[in-house]
Amino acid sequence: MLQHKLVQPPPTGWQQRLADAIRDPIELLNLLDLPTELVPAGNAAAQQFPLRVPRGYVARMKKGDPNDPLLRQVLPLDAEMQQTQNFTLDPVGDHDAVINQGLLQKYHGRVLIMTTAACAIHCRYCFRRHFPYSEQSGKPSLWQQICKQISQDTSINEVILSGGDPLSLSNRQLLQLLTQLEQIPHLKRIRFHSRYPIVLPERIDSDLINWFANTHLNSIMVVHCNHANEINHEVKKIFTNLKSAGVTLLNQAVLLRGINDNVSAQCQLSEVLFDAGVLPYYLHMLDKVQGAAHFDVSDDGAKNILAEVQKLLPGYLVPKLVREIAHMPYKQPL
Repeated sequence: MLQHKLVQPPPTGWQQRLADAIRDPIELLNLLDLPTELVPAGNAAAQQFPLRVPRGYVARMKKGDPNDPLLRQVLPLDAEMQQTQNFTLDPVGDHDAVINQGLLQKYHGRVLIMTTAACAIHCRYCFRRHFPYSEQSGKPSLWQQICKQISQDTSINEVILSGGDPLSLSNRQLLQLLTQLEQIPHLKRIRFHSRYPIVLPERIDSDLINWFANTHLNSIMVVHCNHANEINHEVKKIFTNLKSAGVTLLNQAVLLRGINDNVSAQCQLSEVLFDAGVLPYYLHMLDKVQGAAHFDVSDDGAKNILAEVQKLLPGYLVPKLVREIAHMPYKQPL
């Protein structure tokens, strides 16, 4: 019998946009009418942690501005190669939290599945930029084992899908995992930590919305937005669709020097988020990962910013200022 080779269909829709993301710093700077002299200094950083940014996100950047707050989150710089004391490869203790390949537990009642190494965007301050994904990500072949382990611990009532970014998985892969999780009787909540609704909103398609609308699990989407300029009409539309499907929307931001380390930026971010249906949740102090020290804001500086924000906004628009410390049972408030 003639054997036909299975041909993988070409990516379409959001997957095509993801495949078309910018990976060349020179192309990025040319699109923004910026001098390419900025590139050589960041070449080593780009080799260590590659550039990746969707074109739709780049379209929100201001041309000709090397200090654009969105650009600064993704552009490789030579500062990343400087070794800084007290900055480590694993600042939040991920390695010690692994209880099985692809499964982490830091806090009571919750576990985190490291679904994939892939992200839609490479944020230069990423606390997992050195994480050994090849050894520790929960590849689909392990999902049955991971779900079995969760089902055997009745103290677990919430599962967090992280990575990488869990929405980098195809719908087929993601729904395969979610279907298994839905069958665990003591699970109450499913939480997604994702940058996709912000940087590639096309990923939130009708199939995904349909799952949220029909699952019995209480669904939470914790998005990651650091600056009001990241939210445009397409992002707002996706938030509306998610809320209509019954998803609770929260935002966690990182306090970043030169990007959002001022009162105005923090107030604008909270206002824009809430207008779009998202509640400000956490404002994280920078995780002290090697390569990100140039983003660090002092504790006193952070406290002063939040004190002023509290004077200007109602309490529900003021995020909790926290730091994650390895081996602590909860995030530490400042």
